[in-house]
Amino acid sequence: MSAYPTTARREATAPRPAAHPKPSTAHQVGRRRRTRRALLAAAVFLSPLAVFYGIYYLYAFGFLADMSTKQTSLSFTDVTDVGLENFRLVLTDPAFHTALLNNLIFAAVSIVAALTIGFFLAVSLASGVRFRRLFYAVFLLPSLIPLSLFATVFGRMLETDDGAVNTALRSMGLGSLTQDWLGSTGPAYTALFVLLVYLVGLPVMYYTSDLSTLNTSVLEAAMIDGAKAGQMYRLILFPMLRGTHRTVILSVLLGSFRAFDVVYFSSNGQPGGRTQITGTYLYNTMMGSGRVGYASAAAVIVLVIAIAVSAVQILLERRSK
Repeated sequence: MSAYPTTARREATAPRPAAHPKPSTAHQVGRRRRTRRALLAAAVFLSPLAVFYGIYYLYAFGFLADMSTKQTSLSFTDVTDVGLENFRLVLTDPAFHTALLNNLIFAAVSIVAALTIGFFLAVSLASGVRFRRLFYAVFLLPSLIPLSLFATVFGRMLETDDGAVNTALRSMGLGSLTQDWLGSTGPAYTALFVLLVYLVGLPVMYYTSDLSTLNTSVLEAAMIDGAKAGQMYRLILFPMLRGTHRTVILSVLLGSFRAFDVVYFSSNGQPGGRTQITGTYLYNTMMGSGRVGYASAAAVIVLVIAIAVSAVQILLERRSK
Protein backbone atom coordinates (compact mmCIF):
# COMPACT_ATOMS: atom_id res chain seq x y z
CA MET A 1 0.00 0.00 0.00
CA SER A 2 1.01 3.52 -0.53
CA ALA A 3 2.36 5.61 2.32
CA TYR A 4 -0.03 8.44 1.49
CA PRO A 5 -2.93 7.20 3.65
CA THR A 6 -0.60 6.66 6.59
CA THR A 7 0.77 10.16 6.25
CA ALA A 8 -2.72 11.57 5.98
CA ARG A 9 -3.80 9.57 9.05
CA ARG A 10 -0.86 10.91 11.03
CA GLU A 11 -1.62 14.45 10.03
CA ALA A 12 -5.24 13.95 11.02
CA THR A 13 -4.40 12.48 14.43
CA ALA A 14 -1.47 14.75 15.26
CA PRO A 15 -2.27 17.40 17.90
CA ARG A 16 -2.78 20.86 16.50
CA PRO A 17 -0.78 23.73 17.91
CA ALA A 18 -2.64 26.03 20.30
CA ALA A 19 -4.35 28.91 18.56
CA HIS A 20 -2.73 32.24 19.31
CA PRO A 21 -4.98 35.28 19.80
CA LYS A 22 -5.32 37.54 16.87
CA PRO A 23 -3.19 40.67 16.93
CA SER A 24 -6.29 42.87 17.07
CA THR A 25 -7.71 40.93 20.04
CA ALA A 26 -4.40 41.07 21.89
CA HIS A 27 -4.21 44.78 21.26
CA GLN A 28 -7.72 45.30 22.64
CA VAL A 29 -6.94 43.25 25.75
CA GLY A 30 -3.77 45.26 26.36
CA ARG A 31 -5.59 48.52 25.87
CA ARG A 32 -8.30 47.50 28.35
CA ARG A 33 -5.66 46.60 30.93
CA ARG A 34 -3.93 49.94 30.49
CA THR A 35 -7.28 51.72 30.77
CA ARG A 36 -8.12 49.89 33.99
CA ARG A 37 -4.72 50.73 35.46
CA ALA A 38 -5.13 54.39 34.50
CA LEU A 39 -8.63 54.53 36.01
CA LEU A 40 -7.36 52.88 39.20
CA ALA A 41 -4.51 55.38 39.52
CA ALA A 42 -6.91 58.28 38.88
CA ALA A 43 -9.34 56.93 41.49
CA VAL A 44 -6.55 56.65 44.07
CA PHE A 45 -5.42 60.24 43.53
CA LEU A 46 -8.92 61.72 43.30
CA SER A 47 -10.59 59.75 46.08
CA PRO A 48 -9.52 62.07 48.95
CA LEU A 49 -10.80 65.12 47.08
CA ALA A 50 -13.99 63.29 46.07
CA VAL A 51 -14.61 62.25 49.67
CA PHE A 52 -14.03 65.79 50.93
CA TYR A 53 -16.35 67.40 48.39
CA GLY A 54 -18.90 64.63 48.76
CA ILE A 55 -19.12 65.12 52.51
CA TYR A 56 -19.12 68.89 52.13
CA TYR A 57 -21.92 69.02 49.57
CA LEU A 58 -23.95 66.25 51.17
CA TYR A 59 -23.71 67.98 54.53
CA ALA A 60 -24.61 71.36 53.02
CA PHE A 61 -27.61 69.96 51.19
CA GLY A 62 -28.72 68.00 54.25
CA PHE A 63 -28.41 71.12 56.40
CA LEU A 64 -30.47 73.16 53.94
CA ALA A 65 -33.11 70.45 53.65
CA ASP A 66 -33.37 70.23 57.44
CA MET A 67 -33.45 73.99 58.06
CA SER A 68 -35.98 74.53 55.27
CA THR A 69 -38.62 72.95 57.51
CA LYS A 70 -37.69 75.09 60.51
CA GLN A 71 -38.35 78.64 61.63
CA THR A 72 -35.35 80.24 63.30
CA SER A 73 -32.98 83.20 63.18
CA LEU A 74 -29.25 83.55 62.59
CA SER A 75 -28.62 82.72 66.24
CA PHE A 76 -30.31 79.31 65.71
CA THR A 77 -32.30 79.70 68.91
CA ASP A 78 -35.98 78.95 69.41
CA VAL A 79 -36.12 76.54 66.49
CA THR A 80 -39.69 75.69 65.50
CA ASP A 81 -40.73 72.95 63.10
CA VAL A 82 -43.09 74.41 60.47
CA GLY A 83 -43.14 71.58 57.94
CA LEU A 84 -43.53 72.75 54.34
CA GLU A 85 -44.79 76.20 55.26
CA ASN A 86 -41.54 77.88 54.20
CA PHE A 87 -41.80 76.34 50.73
CA ARG A 88 -45.36 77.59 50.40
CA LEU A 89 -44.33 81.10 51.40
CA VAL A 90 -41.41 81.14 48.96
CA LEU A 91 -43.45 79.87 46.03
CA THR A 92 -46.16 82.48 46.65
CA ASP A 93 -43.75 85.39 47.16
CA PRO A 94 -43.87 87.86 44.21
CA ALA A 95 -40.31 88.98 44.98
CA PHE A 96 -39.06 85.41 44.49
CA HIS A 97 -40.94 85.20 41.19
CA THR A 98 -39.26 88.44 40.08
CA ALA A 99 -35.82 87.17 41.08
CA LEU A 100 -36.34 83.87 39.25
CA LEU A 101 -37.67 85.67 36.16
CA ASN A 102 -34.66 87.99 36.21
CA ASN A 103 -32.40 84.93 36.29
CA LEU A 104 -34.02 83.68 33.10
CA ILE A 105 -33.99 87.13 31.44
CA PHE A 106 -30.33 87.75 32.24
CA ALA A 107 -29.46 84.20 31.12
CA ALA A 108 -31.30 84.76 27.83
CA VAL A 109 -29.42 88.01 27.21
CA SER A 110 -26.09 86.37 28.02
CA ILE A 111 -26.84 83.37 25.78
CA VAL A 112 -27.84 85.56 22.82
CA ALA A 113 -24.73 87.69 23.31
CA ALA A 114 -22.51 84.60 23.53
CA LEU A 115 -23.96 82.93 20.43
CA THR A 116 -23.75 86.10 18.34
CA ILE A 117 -21.17 88.58 19.61
CA GLY A 118 -18.98 85.96 21.29
CA PHE A 119 -19.03 83.71 18.23
CA PHE A 120 -18.27 86.59 15.85
CA LEU A 121 -15.42 87.87 18.04
CA ALA A 122 -13.86 84.42 18.35
CA VAL A 123 -13.98 83.80 14.60
CA SER A 124 -12.65 87.29 13.86
CA LEU A 125 -9.78 86.96 16.32
CA ALA A 126 -8.95 83.45 15.08
CA SER A 127 -8.73 84.75 11.51
CA GLY A 128 -5.62 86.77 12.41
CA VAL A 129 -6.82 90.38 12.62
CA ARG A 130 -4.40 93.10 13.62
CA PHE A 131 -4.00 93.85 17.35
CA ARG A 132 -5.46 90.45 18.10
CA ARG A 133 -3.77 90.20 21.50
CA LEU A 134 -5.11 93.60 22.50
CA PHE A 135 -8.66 92.58 21.62
CA TYR A 136 -8.23 89.32 23.50
CA ALA A 137 -7.18 91.30 26.59
CA VAL A 138 -10.09 93.73 26.24
CA PHE A 139 -12.74 91.02 26.07
CA LEU A 140 -11.17 88.39 28.32
CA LEU A 141 -10.00 90.62 31.16
CA PRO A 142 -13.48 91.16 32.72
CA SER A 143 -13.95 87.38 32.89
CA LEU A 144 -10.53 86.75 34.39
CA ILE A 145 -10.53 89.32 37.18
CA PRO A 146 -12.84 88.98 40.20
CA LEU A 147 -16.36 89.83 39.05
CA SER A 148 -17.06 91.63 42.32
CA LEU A 149 -14.31 94.13 41.51
CA PHE A 150 -15.46 94.58 37.94
CA ALA A 151 -19.12 94.99 38.97
CA THR A 152 -18.19 97.48 41.69
CA VAL A 153 -16.29 99.66 39.20
CA PHE A 154 -19.17 99.39 36.74
CA GLY A 155 -21.71 100.38 39.39
CA ARG A 156 -19.55 103.32 40.45
CA MET A 157 -19.47 104.53 36.85
CA LEU A 158 -23.27 104.67 36.85
CA GLU A 159 -23.62 106.92 39.90
CA THR A 160 -26.12 109.70 39.25
CA ASP A 161 -24.16 112.71 40.52
CA ASP A 162 -20.49 111.97 39.94
CA GLY A 163 -20.52 108.73 37.94
CA ALA A 164 -18.21 108.55 34.93
CA VAL A 165 -21.08 107.99 32.46
CA ASN A 166 -23.14 111.03 33.47
CA THR A 167 -20.01 113.16 33.89
CA ALA A 168 -18.90 112.30 30.36
CA LEU A 169 -22.35 113.10 28.96
CA ARG A 170 -22.38 116.50 30.67
CA SER A 171 -18.88 117.32 29.46
CA MET A 172 -19.99 116.63 25.88
CA GLY A 173 -23.04 118.88 26.21
CA LEU A 174 -25.43 115.93 26.37
CA GLY A 175 -26.74 116.58 29.84
CA SER A 176 -30.27 115.79 28.70
CA LEU A 177 -29.21 112.16 28.26
CA THR A 178 -28.05 111.72 31.86
CA GLN A 179 -30.04 109.15 33.79
CA ASP A 180 -30.55 107.84 37.26
CA TRP A 181 -29.17 104.60 35.91
CA LEU A 182 -29.69 102.51 39.02
CA GLY A 183 -32.77 104.31 40.34
CA SER A 184 -35.15 103.61 37.45
CA THR A 185 -36.29 100.24 36.21
CA GLY A 186 -35.58 100.71 32.48
CA PRO A 187 -32.08 102.22 32.80
CA ALA A 188 -31.15 99.68 35.51
CA TYR A 189 -32.07 96.76 33.25
CA THR A 190 -30.23 98.40 30.36
CA ALA A 191 -27.09 98.87 32.46
CA LEU A 192 -27.14 95.23 33.56
CA PHE A 193 -27.71 94.06 29.99
CA VAL A 194 -24.63 96.03 28.88
CA LEU A 195 -22.62 94.52 31.73
CA LEU A 196 -23.70 90.97 30.86
CA VAL A 197 -22.99 91.48 27.16
CA TYR A 198 -19.50 92.70 27.99
CA LEU A 199 -18.87 89.50 29.96
CA VAL A 200 -18.53 87.35 26.83
CA GLY A 201 -14.92 86.46 27.54
CA LEU A 202 -15.52 82.83 28.54
CA PRO A 203 -17.69 82.05 25.46
CA VAL A 204 -14.96 83.60 23.32
CA MET A 205 -12.44 81.25 24.95
CA TYR A 206 -14.69 78.23 24.32
CA TYR A 207 -15.13 79.12 20.65
CA THR A 208 -11.47 79.98 20.15
CA SER A 209 -10.28 76.63 21.54
CA ASP A 210 -12.71 74.64 19.37
CA LEU A 211 -12.03 76.66 16.24
CA SER A 212 -8.44 75.44 16.32
CA THR A 213 -9.65 71.84 15.97
CA LEU A 214 -11.91 72.35 12.94
CA ASN A 215 -11.17 70.80 9.58
CA THR A 216 -10.12 73.76 7.45
CA SER A 217 -10.53 71.84 4.20
CA VAL A 218 -14.26 72.52 4.34
CA LEU A 219 -13.64 76.26 4.54
CA GLU A 220 -11.11 76.12 1.73
CA ALA A 221 -13.60 74.27 -0.47
CA ALA A 222 -16.26 76.87 0.35
CA MET A 223 -13.89 79.71 -0.57
CA ILE A 224 -13.10 78.00 -3.89
CA ASP A 225 -16.82 77.68 -4.58
CA GLY A 226 -17.20 81.42 -4.04
CA ALA A 227 -18.85 81.48 -0.61
CA LYS A 228 -18.96 84.90 1.02
CA ALA A 229 -17.87 85.66 4.56
CA GLY A 230 -21.42 85.88 5.88
CA GLN A 231 -22.35 82.57 4.30
CA MET A 232 -19.29 80.87 5.78
CA TYR A 233 -20.16 82.19 9.24
CA ARG A 234 -23.82 81.24 9.04
CA LEU A 235 -23.87 78.06 6.94
CA ILE A 236 -20.52 76.40 7.72
CA LEU A 237 -18.80 77.58 10.88
CA PHE A 238 -21.89 78.02 13.07
CA PRO A 239 -23.28 74.49 12.41
CA MET A 240 -19.82 72.93 12.79
CA LEU A 241 -19.58 74.31 16.34
CA ARG A 242 -22.88 72.79 17.47
CA GLY A 243 -21.25 71.03 20.41
CA THR A 244 -19.61 74.27 21.55
CA HIS A 245 -22.97 76.03 21.39
CA ARG A 246 -24.44 73.50 23.81
CA THR A 247 -21.50 73.95 26.19
CA VAL A 248 -21.82 77.73 26.07
CA ILE A 249 -25.59 77.66 26.62
CA LEU A 250 -25.33 75.33 29.62
CA SER A 251 -22.44 77.25 31.23
CA VAL A 252 -24.13 80.62 30.76
CA LEU A 253 -27.52 79.34 31.94
CA LEU A 254 -26.11 77.80 35.10
CA GLY A 255 -23.84 80.81 35.56
CA SER A 256 -26.91 83.05 35.80
CA PHE A 257 -27.77 81.31 39.08
CA ARG A 258 -24.26 82.15 40.38
CA ALA A 259 -24.22 85.77 39.22
CA PHE A 260 -24.64 87.10 42.74
CA ASP A 261 -21.56 89.31 42.68
CA VAL A 262 -22.42 90.79 39.26
CA VAL A 263 -25.83 92.06 40.39
CA TYR A 264 -25.08 92.73 44.05
CA PHE A 265 -22.01 94.90 43.47
CA SER A 266 -23.43 96.76 40.45
CA SER A 267 -27.13 97.49 41.05
CA ASN A 268 -27.74 95.65 44.35
CA GLY A 269 -31.14 94.69 42.98
CA GLN A 270 -32.25 98.30 42.68
CA PRO A 271 -34.63 99.93 42.16
CA GLY A 272 -36.82 98.39 44.81
CA GLY A 273 -35.54 94.87 44.21
CA ARG A 274 -36.74 94.82 40.60
CA THR A 275 -33.33 93.75 39.23
CA GLN A 276 -32.40 91.25 41.92
CA ILE A 277 -31.80 87.59 41.10
CA THR A 278 -32.15 84.49 43.23
CA GLY A 279 -28.66 84.92 44.68
CA THR A 280 -29.30 88.44 45.97
CA TYR A 281 -32.80 87.41 47.07
CA LEU A 282 -31.33 84.64 49.25
CA TYR A 283 -28.63 86.91 50.65
CA ASN A 284 -31.03 89.74 51.54
CA THR A 285 -33.48 87.28 53.10
CA MET A 286 -30.79 85.59 55.15
CA MET A 287 -28.73 88.58 56.25
CA GLY A 288 -31.33 91.34 56.12
CA SER A 289 -34.35 89.61 57.61
CA GLY A 290 -32.55 86.81 59.43
CA ARG A 291 -35.10 84.25 58.24
CA VAL A 292 -32.83 81.22 58.04
CA GLY A 293 -35.54 78.63 57.45
CA TYR A 294 -37.23 80.67 54.75
CA ALA A 295 -33.92 81.34 52.99
CA SER A 296 -33.01 77.64 53.21
CA ALA A 297 -36.29 76.67 51.55
CA ALA A 298 -35.65 79.18 48.77
CA ALA A 299 -32.11 77.82 48.33
CA VAL A 300 -33.43 74.25 48.01
CA ILE A 301 -35.91 75.35 45.33
CA VAL A 302 -33.20 77.17 43.37
CA LEU A 303 -30.88 74.15 43.67
CA VAL A 304 -33.59 71.81 42.38
CA ILE A 305 -34.24 74.13 39.43
CA ALA A 306 -30.53 74.27 38.57
CA ILE A 307 -30.23 70.46 38.76
CA ALA A 308 -33.31 70.10 36.54
CA VAL A 309 -31.79 72.47 33.97
CA SER A 310 -28.57 70.44 33.94
CA ALA A 311 -30.49 67.17 33.59
CA VAL A 312 -32.52 68.48 30.66
CA GLN A 313 -29.35 69.70 28.95
CA ILE A 314 -27.65 66.31 29.42
CA LEU A 315 -30.68 64.45 28.05
CA LEU A 316 -30.89 66.71 25.02
CA GLU A 317 -27.19 66.26 24.35
CA ARG A 318 -27.44 62.46 24.56
CA ARG A 319 -30.47 62.46 22.27
CA SER A 320 -28.67 64.62 19.70
CA LYS A 321 -25.74 62.15 19.70
